[in-house]
Amino acid sequence: MTLEKWISAHPYLRPIAEFHAQVTEAMNHAAMAKAGIPDWPNYAVDYREGLPLLRSSHTELNYMDLERIVASLLEQLVITPLPGPLKRECLDIWGQFQSSSEVRWRAVAALLGNEELAVLHPGLFRHIGWTALVRYLGPLLAAFEHWRDEESWSQPYCPVCGSGPSMSQLVGADSGRRRLLVCSRCETRWSFRRMGCPFCENTSSHRISVLAIEGEKHLRIDYCNSCSGYLKTYDGEGAENVMLADWTSLHLDLLAQDRGLKRLATSLYEI
Repeated sequence: MTLEKWISAHPYLRPIAEFHAQVTEAMNHAAMAKAGIPDWPNYAVDYREGLPLLRSSHTELNYMDLERIVASLLEQLVITPLPGPLKRECLDIWGQFQSSSEVRWRAVAALLGNEELAVLHPGLFRHIGWTALVRYLGPLLAAFEHWRDEESWSQPYCPVCGSGPSMSQLVGADSGRRRLLVCSRCETRWSFRRMGCPFCENTSSHRISVLAIEGEKHLRIDYCNSCSGYLKTYDGEGAENVMLADWTSLHLDLLAQDRGLKRLATSLYEI
């Protein structure tokens, strides 16, 4: 399954696909720095105790670098031919981001801390900010993936940034099937128990229901009858870059919310 084939089958996703491509292209021309790699033995205790990588004192992030990267991406976006409303909102954010060093620091700190963003158009800024953060964190994320012992992390939140999952993936066959949870912010995947809700941690299989989606062979919605939280679920392998991108299944979010279900994970597409 290619991205273009998916968009052709879901034409209502094309505007967000085009915007996503424009932000990615702008990121390619923005200023860049790379996060450092921590001393893994020092972080190991925090990891075993369930402290996400970016919240550990052993992970040193250069906030000035982060501010420059986000500012540079915003600068590229304001000269990008975006659709009218998005263009105006980017200009608003860019103006606010330039206003003071305190605004910049607080905005980046809120992104990392999962706090309320005290900026104009917070949904759009969250998308822009995490696009920059993922690029900055690239080498760190790759090193962490190589280092971490997946069996030692059984938490319902992301081992990198601490966000709750937006999606899940079922991999393997028959009795050996595993469930991976997927972070929409930093794109990390991690193993979690096969049954149960990662939001209220209800472990009863009888409290979890499945909503099949007509015309979507490999996508479904798993939801909890206790807390009404839901996960978009990709039942398959081989098309992760399409199926787990979050924005490619925004129609499932609308369907879930129309049924009174709650998206309990951060979204980068509230724009």
